[in-house]
Amino acid sequence: MKVILLERIAKLGAIGDEVTVKDGFARNYLLPTGRALRSNDANRARFEAEREHIEARNAERKSAASEVAEGLDGKDFVVVRSAGETGQLYGSVSTRDIADFLTEEGFRVGRNQVDLKQPIKTIGMHEVDIVLHPEVETRITLNVARSADEAERQAAGEDLSSAEAIYGANEDAFESLADFDEDGAPIDSDAFEEGAAPEAAPAEEEEQATA
Repeated sequence: MKVILLERIAKLGAIGDEVTVKDGFARNYLLPTGRALRSNDANRARFEAEREHIEARNAERKSAASEVAEGLDGKDFVVVRSAGETGQLYGSVSTRDIADFLTEEGFRVGRNQVDLKQPIKTIGMHEVDIVLHPEVETRITLNVARSADEAERQAAGEDLSSAEAIYGANEDAFESLADFDEDGAPIDSDAFEEGAAPEAAPAEEEEQATA
């Protein structure tokens, strides 16, 4: 299908250009969102009559988008999510989640403006492009972590995608069950002198006393 662009579209053209696109792309995106008109004599005349207004409206949108981009550019945002010890999220962070989160933070960002190739499924530092206008893009970083504390550690460069990274190595761990008594308490091996016999059990001491 041939269309007349009403705004600049990446890899297609600028305002007023007539380009050929796939029918589905035109019907499902360009035409219903007001980004293009079908290419015919009537719409060419309409575009020329409204060209000044269309260009002015585009300039306003670009200016508004630039203000939002200035506030977003390079910012880090903490997103707390439940995840397993290997860092795999119980779910994912989608374009809708990101748009909703940024809106709650005071930035007007639509779901279709979040350029996320695939949902985020692991904890970590994830860079996400935000396309606020065909001529205005910015990038943010999502610090996806299990808690605010872990987010701080990740921001400092730690990798928390393993159990050891989360809990730390326990250098004082006992090597076997032989290091515990029958009540589960750790045995202090220094309490016995080498070669010394253990104290007699109370029952044995009583038998010896009555012999």
